[in-house]
Amino acid sequence: MLQASSLPQQLRPRTLSNWLFGVAALVVAMVVIGGITRLTESGLSITQWKPISGVIPPLNAVQWQAEFDNYKKIPEYQQLNRGMSMAGFQAIFFWEYLHRLLGRVVGAAYLLPLLWFWIRGRVPRGYVPRLFALVALVCFQGAIGWWMVSSGLVKRIDVSHVRLAVHLVTALTLLAGTVWTALDLRALALNGRARPARLRPVAVLALGLLFGQILFGAFTAGLDAGYAFSSWPLMGDEIFPAATPLTDPLWRNAVDNPVVVQFIHRWFAFVAAAGLVTLALATMRAGAPRTAAILIGLVACQIVLGIATLLSGVEIVVAVAHQANAALTLIAATAAAHAVGRRFA
Repeated sequence: MLQASSLPQQLRPRTLSNWLFGVAALVVAMVVIGGITRLTESGLSITQWKPISGVIPPLNAVQWQAEFDNYKKIPEYQQLNRGMSMAGFQAIFFWEYLHRLLGRVVGAAYLLPLLWFWIRGRVPRGYVPRLFALVALVCFQGAIGWWMVSSGLVKRIDVSHVRLAVHLVTALTLLAGTVWTALDLRALALNGRARPARLRPVAVLALGLLFGQILFGAFTAGLDAGYAFSSWPLMGDEIFPAATPLTDPLWRNAVDNPVVVQFIHRWFAFVAAAGLVTLALATMRAGAPRTAAILIGLVACQIVLGIATLLSGVEIVVAVAHQANAALTLIAATAAAHAVGRRFA
């Protein structure tokens, strides 16, 4: 068997793998900070998109007042936060600024090391297009972030929940792609003849269900649907409140109606969980019982955190833990799917 030592000496698949795992950790941090930004209603505090100069925050009273004056022009301030103090504004500005700053850090952490590895000839054959595609996705994610924020600057007092969902799903797609590529490179480091893992049908199903649940989680967050009912397992006194007003066409309720969206997010969780447990069983058969056990544990934890988020009235610490664990569950599911795919590579 051709081992890693028989690869061309300049190639460093393990180094590349470690780098990508580090970037994946930054993406998880980005998801967590994004959750805090949303829950503290901080996302509209910066009303301009300055990818380069925006890295420098206000440094004196004049600059702070200019930022505050910009915020005062948008509907969120005029209808919800009129009379907010400078200290209050600085508190929400902090989270949005940190979220944007971390986004720039993630972009630099992808692009700069990749350029160095590529120029030095350290990237194995076939991986350059994939790695640059991930960089492109980072840039696209930044543009989506501004597209989301811009939806709340003129006529709305919040951002579009659909754009919020696109933003979150794109971030988690980036996370899954990064972890999958890191695992491919780790396998190549162990065996110079290793081929990229294949995405098997059981993995497609499980990951599709998980992304569906994440999508409805984003709708729930963007519509503040978690506040609609804070009881479990019933919504008030019913499985589904019969008096809920529905709109036409009916399918719009699954996107725009907070009660319907919460109902779907509550119960689709168990469909997604069943798909992930099925993936975990396939992972065990593929010879990765530890990965399977971690996945099942995280799925169980995610369901508990989801229920706790409802019962707590969307208490910020619990809600952020729920979002963070969703990212960890996706990492575990990606690792499980990779283990199954390696068996057939």
